[in-house]
Amino acid sequence: MIDQKAIKKGLNALSKVDQDIAKAYKKIGPPEPRIRENSFASFLSIIVGQQISTKAAAAIMSRVSSTLPSLTASSVLDIDEQQLRDAGLSWRKIEYAKGLARAVTTGELALDKLDSMSDQEVIESITRLRGFGPWSAEIHLMFSLHRPDVFPADDLALLNALAHLKGLKERPTPKKAREIVDHWSPNKSVGSLFLWHYYHQL
Repeated sequence: MIDQKAIKKGLNALSKVDQDIAKAYKKIGPPEPRIRENSFASFLSIIVGQQISTKAAAAIMSRVSSTLPSLTASSVLDIDEQQLRDAGLSWRKIEYAKGLARAVTTGELALDKLDSMSDQEVIESITRLRGFGPWSAEIHLMFSLHRPDVFPADDLALLNALAHLKGLKERPTPKKAREIVDHWSPNKSVGSLFLWHYYHQL
């Protein structure tokens, strides 16, 4: 569990291996935990949050939750697509949500088995689904499966924050970003949380 205690412990360790984090941590303090369940609802929230701000995603997820009888695969399968569109989901995201619901219902995505898989196995299992790339899988690894060493390198906010933290002239590519934070292991998840926290202070 990446709770407040784990975050502070991770940041203390990161501060010893990265002077930029040490300096920023001293200035802005630790981030809040982001803990989700390993559930259909968590996967649905990932779809909702793709390529939009955290604030916008929260507003749309609230409307979707109010529209659905329950945050379950069967509810998403049964509901009319126009109702989801009226709640704020794009047609593309509705397609992804319906596909997710079918995968969970048929067992193609076995939620109860993810916790026993390695990080790479989880990523491979999730990215087989339409609409779920590495970012989506890594977000689930971090927030719902509580894996400690994950860096979602396709996240633009993370890349922008990393560029600012490291004094880079331009945003690094995901590949370059992974190289830059390689020495954060085994605390990359806490480092990622800190970068989002840092981004909101810019």
